[in-house]
Amino acid sequence: MTTQTVPSARKTVAYLQEAARDQSLEKSKADILHFANQHDLGKVHFAEELASGRIPWRERRIAGVLEELQANDVIIVTELSRLGRSMLECMEILSLVTFKGIYVYSVKGNWQLDQSLQSKISLAFSMATEIERDLISQKIKDGLRSKKAQGMKMGRPKGPGKSKLDAFQPEIERLLANGFTKKSIAQRYSTTEANLSNWMKKHGLKKARVVRSS
Repeated sequence: MTTQTVPSARKTVAYLQEAARDQSLEKSKADILHFANQHDLGKVHFAEELASGRIPWRERRIAGVLEELQANDVIIVTELSRLGRSMLECMEILSLVTFKGIYVYSVKGNWQLDQSLQSKISLAFSMATEIERDLISQKIKDGLRSKKAQGMKMGRPKGPGKSKLDAFQPEIERLLANGFTKKSIAQRYSTTEANLSNWMKKHGLKKARVVRSS
């Protein structure tokens, strides 16, 4: 997308909406500063707030930021979905900045919304899918981060799991006590001798010794 240089005298605000103040916030700041330097956007003023899915955007800090900015001022976000917590909110905010003549830059995707007809048409055709995908991704990340903060273990549970032989443990113990070979027991329960041996080891079972009379 062709970019336009915004005079550095204009006010530039980077809006950061994060789920928690952690290392990701510092990375977002670094990405925004690098982006602003590339596009000659001047000094960047950061406006931060913790993300909340229950508070309407007009009651969050983003509303104050948009109220302060004037025509030709700049607002930068890491991605368009950071403007709001739903597709409707994002579209409403973008409609407002267009009305006020505010420039919007998004680091992700290198988006630019200015007052040119080309940028408006390009953004209108592409941003809906972009925002929706990012919102879904962010909700998943926020959910995982919340569960982790609550002490819930993430990922697949560790452990050997269940075996189909577990249901037959009493029978297998009797067969072993009566001197049946591992091979015959494995064939009886449609498994391999190696699998049976591992299962026996896990359950502390041993094949009974057969005492032969002389």
